[in-house]
Amino acid sequence: MQDTNYGIRVELPLAFEEAVERTTAALKAEGFGVLTTIDVKQTMKQKLDKDFRKYVILGACNPPLAHEALGAELEIGLLLPCNLVVYEAGPGRSVVASVAPLVTMGRVANPALAPLGQQVDAKLRRVLGSLEAGA
Repeated sequence: MQDTNYGIRVELPLAFEEAVERTTAALKAEGFGVLTTIDVKQTMKQKLDKDFRKYVILGACNPPLAHEALGAELEIGLLLPCNLVVYEAGPGRSVVASVAPLVTMGRVANPALAPLGQQVDAKLRRVLGSLEAGA
């Protein structure tokens, strides 16, 4: 697992489709549902007639934590849901990356959100860790 400036990522020896399936299942195990799936490759082709690698953006939400966050800061909805990306890194290799909740929540000057950011960060790290361990 690698931390970046605004995310957390793992590279996996998995085909893209399997990485998407496993990511969705790992999110579910941590209480997240995938609310949106944006197929970037398809969108680039349809809207711009440009080719792009296999790449999806998953909009994941943990309803109890989202409810608590919205109760503490109504406009935190601007930062919800948690985005993850899955993309093809090469033949039989994929990258799964998640937003870094501590970075995004750290921008909000509301101390009530700090524990929530830590919970979401821990959950997303477990998601990525389980993918890494199971690959």
